[in-house]
Amino acid sequence: MDYIEKYELWVQDDYIDAETKMELEALRGNHAEIKERFHKDLEFGTSGLRGIMGAGTNRMNKYTVRKAAQGFANYLKNSAPEKEHGVLIAYDSRKNSQEFAMETALVMSASGVKAYIFESLRPTPELSFGIRHLGVSGGVVITASHNPAKYNGFKVYGPNGGQVISPADKLIIDEVNKIDKWHQIERVDVEQAEKSGMLVYVDKEIDEAYYESILAQSVDENAALGQGSELNVVFTPLHGSGNIPVREVLSRAGFNNVHMVAEQEEPNGDFPMLEAPNPENLRVFDMALKHAQKVNADIIVATDPDADRIGVMAKNKFGKFIFLNGNMTGVLLTDYILSNLKRKGRLPKDGVIISSVVSTKMTRKISENYGMRYEEVLTGFKYIGERIEQMENEKNGTFIFGFEDTCGYLAGNYIRDKDAVLGAYLVCEMAAHYKALGMTLCDRLNEIYEQYGYYLETTRPITFEGSEGSVIMGKVMESYRLEPPTHLGNDNVVKVYDFKLGLSTDLVSGQVDVINMTKSNVLYFQSEDGSWMCIRPSGTEPKMKLYFGTNAKSMLESEKKLEVIGDDIITSFIEWRRRYG
Repeated sequence: MDYIEKYELWVQDDYIDAETKMELEALRGNHAEIKERFHKDLEFGTSGLRGIMGAGTNRMNKYTVRKAAQGFANYLKNSAPEKEHGVLIAYDSRKNSQEFAMETALVMSASGVKAYIFESLRPTPELSFGIRHLGVSGGVVITASHNPAKYNGFKVYGPNGGQVISPADKLIIDEVNKIDKWHQIERVDVEQAEKSGMLVYVDKEIDEAYYESILAQSVDENAALGQGSELNVVFTPLHGSGNIPVREVLSRAGFNNVHMVAEQEEPNGDFPMLEAPNPENLRVFDMALKHAQKVNADIIVATDPDADRIGVMAKNKFGKFIFLNGNMTGVLLTDYILSNLKRKGRLPKDGVIISSVVSTKMTRKISENYGMRYEEVLTGFKYIGERIEQMENEKNGTFIFGFEDTCGYLAGNYIRDKDAVLGAYLVCEMAAHYKALGMTLCDRLNEIYEQYGYYLETTRPITFEGSEGSVIMGKVMESYRLEPPTHLGNDNVVKVYDFKLGLSTDLVSGQVDVINMTKSNVLYFQSEDGSWMCIRPSGTEPKMKLYFGTNAKSMLESEKKLEVIGDDIITSFIEWRRRYG
């Protein structure tokens, strides 16, 4: 069936509501747009759905959400038919998030899966916490994280509070793909679901337990007591779900000098004046910076719409605000947590620090300096959550801290996902700790560079919009697989890691080793001086991501090396793209 036939089916089908049909009729004759919306079904990936909102099979709408919810419900019932299943559902501030959450709940209720739903928006990490707290079979959060306003998503979690992983993810995908007719989707109305007891609203009990678990992760509880009123914090939730929980946790900890960016305080799915509500991007701090200068702030904290990522700016000793990227904040927190645990005699002998393969390599040196085991996992915080679960089950290590370069952080084992509410708390505690010592976060970061070396990293996203985008990305990946780069900057590539094949190859000795990680379409190249480059297609967005990093004995030398590597990579990548796209 071609895209025009699919389009006509939607226009004519009695199952589709009148408003959706009006939207589709307005597209009649616009073959390019119809093709974009109907040339395929919106792919249910390993973590769920994410896409542009609108009518069509390749869009996020209540019909594609219902299909995803039915597939998840069918998976739960088929995997354990004797069990009474329950699912916790949360949503953020995006357009249609509350509607999509309720649609999910009504499909679950009709399918015999008890739906627990938050009465108002909540952070994604609280969903992870709530699944474990309630002991339910899984969860769904309606969010598109930090993507632009036109996107939304349907993200699936397992019973341990982590994003679903293999083999569950593939089994859920199979169940979703089996649904090809609307009558296969079960659904009741709200009143019927409530009356039957299959739809239950939750809030305060989980909130309280979640806040207490975050506050329990403190490594210097005296920091807030000593500097809580002195530390001057500007906070923006970027119109998302972090507003109430971040302020509540900071207040309970004793941070009483928190200034809100009022213009970005209230939930707003349009995210006005923001290209994308992404705290990894310096531009989202424009309004917060103006407030910070007015109130003479020490730090600025921003959380994304579902409050699982946190961005930070810190004032240096010269009074200038410096943007701390995800790696910088990650190494600061790693060092802060380990140094304070050691100072207090609480550093476990079997402690483990975890980060992703595309994050800074400085973390390994810091971890080893404190005698901790350091592990790397594939990109995606679900892999950090998976390792935490494995270590607990196998009693093989005590998880201390994990992070990714994309501003996701977790300390402790109370959830299985990154948590910006915790991140905001630990960053403020850390800033207060160093302020008591007469230092800024920038001062401490410079000391870390001096001790371990000047590590720098950067990321270049390359967008592949349109129906042919995924095809072109596949060709580019295979071209790199067949003809890997021979050098990074001025140094030869000496090792290639192919995570799709699960093999690493030493180009000097010829030795080939097995990579003990989940297979994924990721390529990683390492040069003889320790510089590296990684390329992977995004699992949630129509883009490829290029990562590269290096280190040197001075910041200037490291910056120069990174610039040369980056220019070489982008030049070669443009050639690959020209050849295949």
